[in-house]
Amino acid sequence: MGVFVFLPLVLPLTALPIARLAERHLHPRSAARLLTAVAVILASCSTLCLGLLMVVGTAQLPGNPLPDGWSDPEVREAVPHDQFFGKAAILALLVVATACACVVGRQHRFHALAHRTLDSGPDRSEVAVLRDASPYAYALPGTPGRIVVSTGMLVCLDPAEREALFAHERAHLAGRHHRLLLAVRLAGCANPLLRPLMSAVTYSTERWADEEAARVTGDRRTAARAVGKAALVSRRASAAPLPAFAAGPVPRRVAALLGPVPPDRRWPPALTPTGVAAYVAAAGTALSALSALNAAIALFLVLEAATPL
Repeated sequence: MGVFVFLPLVLPLTALPIARLAERHLHPRSAARLLTAVAVILASCSTLCLGLLMVVGTAQLPGNPLPDGWSDPEVREAVPHDQFFGKAAILALLVVATACACVVGRQHRFHALAHRTLDSGPDRSEVAVLRDASPYAYALPGTPGRIVVSTGMLVCLDPAEREALFAHERAHLAGRHHRLLLAVRLAGCANPLLRPLMSAVTYSTERWADEEAARVTGDRRTAARAVGKAALVSRRASAAPLPAFAAGPVPRRVAALLGPVPPDRRWPPALTPTGVAAYVAAAGTALSALSALNAAIALFLVLEAATPL
């Protein structure tokens, strides 16, 4: 395996320049999907390489269930400084598994509790209005998806702004933004270098929903006014592990809505900073995948040779 097993652990650094540039210069839909795909691939490759290192480290532990040949010197030579990195990978994978389980468990518990609360009420419509003076609104995915909004939020918006709010939340449900956000959160748990992509994807999904709200209402200024007013009246952040209507960097969202419609392109032009960053991220992702594949094949061949027939 050599140093190839370590490359996927650091190559996520190549994705950092595209995070801020994509959310500024790409259509939010393209930015959210691109950044999520890059994060998932890079996180998968780094996790695979941690697993390969863990195999080498576990084989050195007394009483392990692995074949004795897997602890031979030929196997340990496949990893530089195997004594340290092999055992460190075991601890790292435990941390990754625990963090991912916490994220998934927290989101599952919230969804289950929210759906039980809404299903116990008489109103089964798409929009669930909760009698609460605190202003908030968010999309609750499920079968079916629901829009949760408080009376405190509704009284602060005029009819046109309410239409923009509902269109925004419907866009979250239609675009299945909760899956993108969960995927990038898990990627951030798998490799801390990918955490900057979490905020970028969160912002891009909000901007995506903002653009859909502006398209449905036919008035970008109304959508901008609804986002700004909701942010001003919100006195606390939503406790849900979901983006609330007034979440994210609101001034940037409002400024974007007051500007022109972003170009609907999936990939930036090559001779631009965003294009260069995109190609660097793509190259880093491809190199990470190749390095992980190379390390996996190399370790497989070494273990096969060390396993007695």
